[in-house]
Amino acid sequence: MDKPFERVTVVGSGILGTQIAMFAVHAGYAVRVYDTRQGAFEQTFAKLRADLEAKGIEPVIAWDKWQGCKEAIRFTTDLKTALGDADFVVEAVTEDLGVKREVFKEMGEIAPPQAIFATNSSSLPVSRMEASSGRPERCLNTHFYMPLQGIMMADLMGGTKTLPEILDKGEKWLRSMGFVPLRVKKEILGFCFNSVWRAIKKQSLYMWANDFVDFRDIDRAWRLFTGARWGPFGLMDTVGLDTVANIEMVYYDKSQDPRDKPPERLLEKIEKGELGVKTGKGFYSYPDPEYLDPDFLNPEK
Repeated sequence: MDKPFERVTVVGSGILGTQIAMFAVHAGYAVRVYDTRQGAFEQTFAKLRADLEAKGIEPVIAWDKWQGCKEAIRFTTDLKTALGDADFVVEAVTEDLGVKREVFKEMGEIAPPQAIFATNSSSLPVSRMEASSGRPERCLNTHFYMPLQGIMMADLMGGTKTLPEILDKGEKWLRSMGFVPLRVKKEILGFCFNSVWRAIKKQSLYMWANDFVDFRDIDRAWRLFTGARWGPFGLMDTVGLDTVANIEMVYYDKSQDPRDKPPERLLEKIEKGELGVKTGKGFYSYPDPEYLDPDFLNPEK
């Protein structure tokens, strides 16, 4: 498929930012990755590889292509270098509106006028940060899931002033990398699939935090029902429990409904540094989580 532009910059080299960069370079784009920490991209790259190997998952980008992707991506800690000639910029920093607004402001001051800005936010509509960019008509949401593990879809949503042709370019970019675009027609927190997933996640956390059901049985039920490799708690570990809590706070800040607030029991895990895959412990311990045991789905057999 024809590429709608040539040069992509990813701002932030966390779990999803790194994957987005890999898929973009694999599809033939010239890719730069920016992070404030030297070596951040390589660290995340290594964590992704270790996690997939531990789970026995063959990634969508074949193992023999990984080194080539890594070498083709240009990493920098200088934002001007990262954005200087970018056509499309994906913000993939922490799920904090203040941070994202500041990043969009800096992007708007540095990137070329024709550059399109996308946020990979898990829940925040781009309308909340578009004004900071100085180019709201060229801003959109492109939210990815866990593509290397085979979840080849992405939410696509515009802001209050996004031009139709910008959304079309966003869709063409997603399709050029092999993703199914989930186009959202009007603004909603969580976009398309993430709104569905949020309902599952919220109920799962409620049942665990109030001791109705052990989290392992919720994961067993979900896996047996769907045939998925992981359940809600295994997936939350992969996303990062701090990110999960931040997303829940987005919903709470809007509704002020106590039922939307992340449970204290989850916040206690975060305080202890139990953030999931990235710290080696969350609901499960890594790199060999309990749910990978062949007997996990039927522990008494």
